[in-house]
Amino acid sequence: MGLILISRLIVYLKYNWLQIILITLSIYDLKTDIRLLFDFFTFSTLFYTFSEHPLAITVLVASPYLLNSSNKG
Repeated sequence: MGLILISRLIVYLKYNWLQIILITLSIYDLKTDIRLLFDFFTFSTLFYTFSEHPLAITVLVASPYLLNSSNKG
């Protein structure tokens, strides 16, 4: 059973490596802003995050669609 799970994980990583790298890089880009939002939430920090990191926000918002569309194919 363990070998089946490992082989499924390898196949999943094989077909979704680009999406996983994009999600990881966008979270890394937003790490300080996410920390600020969790510690001291203000709307100015939220608006700053959206205005200064539009690509990272877009990748995170679109990632469920990207991962689901690749699973169907």
